[in-house]
Amino acid sequence: MMNGQETTKHELVLEAGRMERQYWKDLWRYRELFYFLAWRDILVRYKQTAIGMAWALIRPFLTMVVFSFVFGQLAKLPSEGVPYPILVFAAMLPWQFFANSLSECSNSLIANANLISKVYFPRLVVPTSAVVVSFVDFLVSGMILLGLMAWYNYVPSWRILTLPLFIAIAFAASTGAGLWLASLNVQYRDFRYIVPFIVQFGLYISPVGFSSSIVPEQWRLLYSLNPMVGVIDGFRWAILGGEAHLYLPGFGLSLGLVVLLFFSGIWYFRKMERTFADVI
Repeated sequence: MMNGQETTKHELVLEAGRMERQYWKDLWRYRELFYFLAWRDILVRYKQTAIGMAWALIRPFLTMVVFSFVFGQLAKLPSEGVPYPILVFAAMLPWQFFANSLSECSNSLIANANLISKVYFPRLVVPTSAVVVSFVDFLVSGMILLGLMAWYNYVPSWRILTLPLFIAIAFAASTGAGLWLASLNVQYRDFRYIVPFIVQFGLYISPVGFSSSIVPEQWRLLYSLNPMVGVIDGFRWAILGGEAHLYLPGFGLSLGLVVLLFFSGIWYFRKMERTFADVI
């Protein structure tokens, strides 16, 4: 008793493994940091640019024009019964989302090194917020697709209602690959040079400028080992309707690889996460 009042003693209990069990709850507790990082990256990306977020429209639009001319006009490849620019841009949307996510995620931990080395928070917040920034560009670029449909008087079929499902698959592929590259880039800084090569090489081995239907039947399953083949074909199936078809064995294979990529990315990131503050 002190001054007629009873003092209360508070005990601090340090329990082994508690931080691990609370990790996923901490993701929700630190949601404001998630919003802050995403919004900051959006502002920084287009800071001091003359046309701002219009760059999210210009880059995929110019790529679409080049691909439409080379593959549609010069090579005369089939367009599945739709205008070739729409065929290309229906694939350009998920590809740009995936490519931007890889680039942003791979450097996200390095760019936030000061924050990671000084403050505790679930590190998963950092690369995930980078994927969200790329998703904002994806939504902005979608305006071009709407403009192309209006220009060509193209009306999508009921399949367009399934588009959110394929967007979720693209999000999973982008997040999984991004987590792998973010983790590896902390350990091996060589990946800052490897990622641009992966993005450039992936553009040509993915069916962005052409339809997967031109791939010989005997090679379709092997071709689908590229997870983005299933994602892009799914987007085209949902957006184009009509003559667009899904090669179900290949799509199933790509979908399985996306699921594997997503969960293995989370597993590897969590495995390496405890060393980030020391290595970075």
